[in-house]
Amino acid sequence: RELIMSSILDEYEDSQNLRQGSQPHTRLAPANIGLTHSGFVNLIHSYCRIDLAKPDQPNQIELGRKDDSKVHRLFLDPTGSHLLISLSTSECLYLNRNTQKVRSLSRWRGHLIESVGWNKLLGNETSTGPILVGTSQGIIFEAEISVIEGSLFNTNPDQYFRQVHSLEEDGRPAPVCCLEVERGPENKYFIIATTRKRLFQFVGKVAEGSEQQGFSSIFNQNQDLLPSFQEFPANMGYSEITFYTAKLRSVPGAFAWMMGNGVLYGQLDYIRPDSLLSDVQVWEYTPDIDIVHDKPQSIVLTQFHFLLLLRDRVKAICTLNGQVVYEDVFPDKFGPLKRMIKDPVGGLVWIYTERAVFRYHIQREARDVWQMYMSMNKFDLAKEYCRDRPECTDMVLAKEAEHCFQNKRYLESAKCYALTQNYFEEIALKFIEAKQEEALKEFLLKKLDNLKPTERTQITLLVTWLVELYLNGLGQLESDGNTVIFQETREEFRDFLSSSKHRDCLYNNRGTIYDLLASHGNVDDMVYFSVIMQDYERVISHYCQNDNFTAALDVLAKHCDEKLFYKFSPVLMQNIPKSVVDAWIKMGKRLDPKKLIPALMNYSQMGNTQQINETIRYMEFCVYELNVTEEAIHNYLLSLYAKYKPDSLLWYLEQAGTHPSEIHYDLKYALRLCAEHGYLQACVLVYRIMELYEEAVDLALQVDVDLAKRCADLPEDDEEVRKKLWLKIARHVVQEEKDVKKAMNCLSSCNLLKIEDILPFFPDFVTIDHFKEAICSSLEEYNKHIDDLKQEMEEATESAKRIREDIQEMRNKYGVVDSQEKCASCDFPLLNRSFYLFLCGHTFHYDCLFQEVTPHLSAFKQNRLEELQKKLAATAQSTKSRHRPALKEEGDTSSLGKGSTGASREQIISDIDDIVAAECAYCGELMIKSIDKPFIDPQKFEQEKSSWL
Repeated sequence: RELIMSSILDEYEDSQNLRQGSQPHTRLAPANIGLTHSGFVNLIHSYCRIDLAKPDQPNQIELGRKDDSKVHRLFLDPTGSHLLISLSTSECLYLNRNTQKVRSLSRWRGHLIESVGWNKLLGNETSTGPILVGTSQGIIFEAEISVIEGSLFNTNPDQYFRQVHSLEEDGRPAPVCCLEVERGPENKYFIIATTRKRLFQFVGKVAEGSEQQGFSSIFNQNQDLLPSFQEFPANMGYSEITFYTAKLRSVPGAFAWMMGNGVLYGQLDYIRPDSLLSDVQVWEYTPDIDIVHDKPQSIVLTQFHFLLLLRDRVKAICTLNGQVVYEDVFPDKFGPLKRMIKDPVGGLVWIYTERAVFRYHIQREARDVWQMYMSMNKFDLAKEYCRDRPECTDMVLAKEAEHCFQNKRYLESAKCYALTQNYFEEIALKFIEAKQEEALKEFLLKKLDNLKPTERTQITLLVTWLVELYLNGLGQLESDGNTVIFQETREEFRDFLSSSKHRDCLYNNRGTIYDLLASHGNVDDMVYFSVIMQDYERVISHYCQNDNFTAALDVLAKHCDEKLFYKFSPVLMQNIPKSVVDAWIKMGKRLDPKKLIPALMNYSQMGNTQQINETIRYMEFCVYELNVTEEAIHNYLLSLYAKYKPDSLLWYLEQAGTHPSEIHYDLKYALRLCAEHGYLQACVLVYRIMELYEEAVDLALQVDVDLAKRCADLPEDDEEVRKKLWLKIARHVVQEEKDVKKAMNCLSSCNLLKIEDILPFFPDFVTIDHFKEAICSSLEEYNKHIDDLKQEMEEATESAKRIREDIQEMRNKYGVVDSQEKCASCDFPLLNRSFYLFLCGHTFHYDCLFQEVTPHLSAFKQNRLEELQKKLAATAQSTKSRHRPALKEEGDTSSLGKGSTGASREQIISDIDDIVAAECAYCGELMIKSIDKPFIDPQKFEQEKSSWL
């Protein structure tokens, strides 16, 4: 143990002005306080009180004694507030920390005080509370000392002083060497008193709230019984007991009693009913300690040691193994050592002689405690005290592991070995040689938990090894028929497989794991592992191989993997078609029906009614619910209808549409399919959609004449084709059915047919009576048509006459333009250049009207207008060239050319006028059509906008 000892007044000594200066301090330097006496403080006449926070300001208090009395003992309470001074004259003085005057305790006079048991619960700065006082005559008194601040009267501080018990040895009174009072749980009080050879225990309860009444009730509870005590034969004239308290204001946890035979030490157990002391041991004095001539003077207990004070040295003995671990010898110049005491608050140990006071500062006391606990096989405690020292912890774990292994506690040994740095191979071989697979498994699991994620190789090795061990164990348990342990082991194995910590390793090495599972024939766990790895393909394959198709479909439906649906649907459709189709429908648009067609076609061809019905149900769902437009889907549905559900075929074709753009099936395929199965009416419908009306009528005549008539009326825009089709019908009726009445009905059904059109179809022997009405009707119709034509001719002649008159009137029409008239577009005078005058009264310059009208013209008219302008410009150029001097012989030719060019120019201008001046730009249709156009062209908006900024 490392013990540091120094003078109590080092700081104070440095502040004194000594005549010869400060001398160098040694480890055992005396505490010189600057008095004229070469010894120390003369406690007979005065008392020196020193605050360690201010060591250079000692407080010297006069005791007020002039006789030859000496100080027998000093008793200072744990808080430092109350000091009792026992004098050799059987008197006792009291000094409070807050006062400067020593008070005599009159009630205490006549008793030599040997010990005091302080009240740690009720004591405060002004009052001690009830305390116990032991005398040299073996009497235990109960007393209380209280100082009333600000009192005008000099009251006695001792409130009461009454006897509560007496102790004896060998039938005679024995001095009470030590007293200790502690309160345990449930308001139970424990009092320990020692004499020279005996250690007494008093235990009793004090009613809650009555603690101020003192301890007499505790001693009264033990009147009928002899007090519990321990006695030793040797007697060295006194004894001393000390206690160790781990925390301030807590109860002590250990004790050490110095007596004639040695030191009795152990733990304090406040729960035990019979005795407070537990785990007691006796440390016998070593041969160098003579209890006659070199008696131990004092004892102090620490956490793991007790310090024994002799006249010239201090011994430190470990309470764990009883070994002397430290010895400090003091030189003779300071005199014999008198007493040693431990500060309960600061933990410092004080030793004094007649000339000096020394201080022990205990540091790192628990440094090597772990070794002692380890040698005692108390491994938990050993690990606790080397927690911050990994190398020591490793040694403890290794020793614990070996200890457990030797005692055949293999699982505990494995857990410890896994935490050590010992060679992995050695430990693994050790368990293998001992045939302890469970322990080996535990070792590997713990080792695996301690590996870092970056140690991938080691993790892979351990994971695969553990899988093999688990599988071996499961196989052995299954063969033994141990069902309970088998299930527990399987659950443990599955927990291992599903561990998120090792998921990456298991996933990366899943092929190896599958091989191990397969080699052991462990199918159930292989399926479980596949689910964990989300290897649903393997799971579904397993279920399918074992004909558990419902379970396979459940996995498919749960995880909704489209690729797996495409792969396994064929086999599932063969066995559970209804459930499969239900799952497909539930998947909806997530499945591509085209990729399911091979499975549907494969099993629908086998003729199983349920499979066929379910196939049709799914195809109908795709067409009518999902609105699938894929041609393959519609073609397949058509084939299914044609083969297995012909009643639905015609309905499907009718609702699918009548125009090729609306149709999603292949018309040619549908036609061939219907023809192969002899569905003529369906063929007629397809022909109609294909606009092959002649073929439709020809085929319809084999089914129903009325159907043929409906087909013949379909080409509404082509009367020639309609007439041709109706002639086919008429010929069929006449030649095939030989039904004249039906033939006449054809005439009434189609207004394109005349009696003369169908007469060639009748045989020569047919009498005219059958056609009399038709012929008469036809003649009447011709006469009526002639009359209509005559009336139309008369109306046309009258209309032509009126038009000629209007033209003649327009030639003579004119308009008056005022000289001040302005253009409706540019607002400039109108007569400055060529202009247009409209009947509405608006007038425009030629160029202004051109600009107003051109943007509203169609692209065709704009191009035409641009072409006419180019032609007009060309004629103007040619006119200028003709005004130049020319040869005489060319004169006749020029005059001829001028006439023809002028006529062409007039025609061009007329064409331009027809485009530009066809109507007023403000009153005509152009203005009405431009009402929804913006004022500014969107393409020029930004340019126009920037021009305003």
